[in-house]
Amino acid sequence: MAEPLKNLIDPALVATMTTALTASSPDFDAARFTSIALADLDRLELMQRAQQVRAALEASLPADFAAAADSLERALPSGERPGLKGWALLPVNQFVALHGLDHFDRSLALLKALTPHFTAEFGIRAFIAADQKRALATIAGWVDDPDPHVRRLASEGTRPRLPWALQLKALIAEPRPILPILSALIDDPSDYVRRSVANSLNDIAKDHPDVVAEVVATHLPGASRERRQLLRHACRTLLKRGEAAILGHFGFAQTEAITATLTLGANRVRFGDSLPLTLTVENRGPVASELMIDYAVHHVKADGSLSPKVFKWTAVSLAPGETRRLERRHALRPITTRRYYPGRHAVDIRVNGAILADAEFDLDMDG
Repeated sequence: MAEPLKNLIDPALVATMTTALTASSPDFDAARFTSIALADLDRLELMQRAQQVRAALEASLPADFAAAADSLERALPSGERPGLKGWALLPVNQFVALHGLDHFDRSLALLKALTPHFTAEFGIRAFIAADQKRALATIAGWVDDPDPHVRRLASEGTRPRLPWALQLKALIAEPRPILPILSALIDDPSDYVRRSVANSLNDIAKDHPDVVAEVVATHLPGASRERRQLLRHACRTLLKRGEAAILGHFGFAQTEAITATLTLGANRVRFGDSLPLTLTVENRGPVASELMIDYAVHHVKADGSLSPKVFKWTAVSLAPGETRRLERRHALRPITTRRYYPGRHAVDIRVNGAILADAEFDLDMDG
């Protein structure tokens, strides 16, 4: 059985933090920190534990934020010396975000210093939300930093819809202020950084497909293999939606000459089993066609309506007159992000964004 996420912050981590902070600051109240941090820790979930450790930091570090920031920075690892790292820095992120806004530049410098040892993408967002122009002016200067973790902070920390984090509503409404940062990192030598750039562009695509289409139009011509992969990953939401302009950029043409036939392996499926899918696609046109094939399962909701969820299938190239048979199984098993209901479900096939075939099946929850 997998270890619960909450155990990422446990008594051993608190002990490590106590040692590092005591070594960095002789005035650190280790007894008070430990007492607050460990109080009923086993009853708390991950984020509750982080907040409790943050409260312990507030009670034990110097009341002056600049002095507290100095203590925290001295407690970071240096060379062979151990220090604060990993999940110990999640409550540090929270501490800086909560108490550092009146010490803007010092806080950003501290977050930059700690990000190689965990990440500062959570802490930095409070500063972007408070003063976007000032924060982005500093963050933009990190795109040439020799440390890939710092460069990634410039892209990941500014993501408009970063999961588990404060949403940056101003950048959701208008993302263009972060485009210079993303453009500067689009050919970064680190795949770690490039994936972050792609994820940020995908965030933007959910609200502003036209903006991402402009980015693709600017950066795709003459692109290296790595940049092309980044841009395609950045457009995954738009490709699923079948946005014509984006499909055309990546060589997926219109589908007038393509036919598709979908056959389901069962008309009724018991919950916990899988549904076999068989797809036959044919190119009846005179030229080869590049096809991106997805499928959507239309799940029954509590009120009886249907809600589609698109899943990736494959990409194929069909020569003129060629027919291809594809098979896969779709699992209908418990997952944390969806509740299933019995009734008539539907499946449709999407080729280059166009729905070319569909079928229905009944889901039996009694099984």
